Amino acid sequence: MSKQILRSGTAIGALVREAQQGESRADFIHKLAIFLKEANETDYWLDLLHDTKYLTTKQYQSIKTDIVELLKLLTRIIKNTKNNLKPNQ
Repeated sequence: MSKQILRSGTAIGALVREAQQGESRADFIHKLAIFLKEANETDYWLDLLHDTKYLTTKQYQSIKTDIVELLKLLTRIIKNTKNNLKPNQ
């Protein structure tokens, strides 16, 4: 499980870099959508690690707060970018 959270968690940073180099707004949104999937997967593994007592409640709450904020922020960025996307962009 810890390897899974390491993989999905580190993929987030790589996908942000990739999105910054998007060829268009649509490409940017697409890459951020993949980022959102990885962040959701990381959240899942985090919950599982806590449920199996691999993480203490204190450790879990510290990281959980960050991942929840990240998910909210990313969702807002995707939504706002989609709303500002004009045809042919």
